[in-house]
Amino acid sequence: MSSTTRRRVLAVRLDSDGDVLLTGPALRALAAGSSAVDLLVSPSGAAAARLLPGIADLHVLAAPWSGNPAPPVDALALAEVLQSLTDREYDDAVIFTSYHQSSLPAALLARLAGVRQVCAFSEEHPGSLLDVRARRVPGRDDDGGPAGGHEVEAALRLAAAAGFHLPADDDRRLRIRPVAAYRLPSAHPYVVIHPLASVASRSIDLAHAAEITMALREVGWEVVVTGTRAQAHAGRALSAAGAHDLMGTTTFARLAGVLAGASCVVVGNTGPAHLAAAVGTPVVSLFSPVVPVERWRPWGVPHVVLGDRAAACRGTRATACPVPGHPCLNGVDPTVVTGAVGQLAGIPRAVAADGTARGGVG
Repeated sequence: MSSTTRRRVLAVRLDSDGDVLLTGPALRALAAGSSAVDLLVSPSGAAAARLLPGIADLHVLAAPWSGNPAPPVDALALAEVLQSLTDREYDDAVIFTSYHQSSLPAALLARLAGVRQVCAFSEEHPGSLLDVRARRVPGRDDDGGPAGGHEVEAALRLAAAAGFHLPADDDRRLRIRPVAAYRLPSAHPYVVIHPLASVASRSIDLAHAAEITMALREVGWEVVVTGTRAQAHAGRALSAAGAHDLMGTTTFARLAGVLAGASCVVVGNTGPAHLAAAVGTPVVSLFSPVVPVERWRPWGVPHVVLGDRAAACRGTRATACPVPGHPCLNGVDPTVVTGAVGQLAGIPRAVAADGTARGGVG
């Protein structure tokens, strides 16, 4: 292959929707230097992957080395994906992982598929699995705390190690395909509160979320609560506090539209925080410090991070809150949340009967 030939690239990100969104700028770097970029994702990341610009095709694999809980080994599914990858004859594979994950199982899959160059972060000795081994925290064999940089920055560094760079005019922000912004039937400006995450330690307790909802209503905001169908109980709890309940009614793409239409989003450290950033909506992040905020804060949009970063759960990666009462987030006064929303979004404008805004600050 000559140096002027544009390459066909396989990108790998076997995580959830939020992680896939954070890889978006690096995927654009791959697309800028290749003829086509395909993406191997987990089922929990496929919805976000389908919204990313610049992706030619998707492979979906429930990888037994990723996820919480990880799925069982499915030899047939692995064989089918391996055959699909082999048929595409990729020139490069770039395997994106978080610091605590191993890239080597995916590297083995790429190597078996005949990929010519395999690049990944690896803290373990990779043997013959990697052609380009990058280090998340050079010279460090422990976690390194926040030293590895934000996930977006780390992914861009990995792409650069593989020989791919963003064009000079790319702003490095998160981005998805255009979606239609949601509007309340009343046309009033609204704030979204997305209280629950896939793990309890990063969720906002429902009683606390209800207090935040009432505080937002008191200063004039309409409030929309979002979440999955499995989280419908949260919608009922917050609708009793005055929120419009959209729990379980949105696809991931429609959720993007709801977030795009919002003046601000109040959310924990979970995928919709990054989806809000991808549609350009400011974020108030109630961030549990079980993982470093420096790696996972909202990227590329105005945001305020709230919560006790020195709490006893700091850095534990706990999925269930290890401290009774969830004090890292429950200690945030609802009026502090409304103040942060006001800082990012101003105050809600009144809307006349004909739908035109009047008064206030937008």
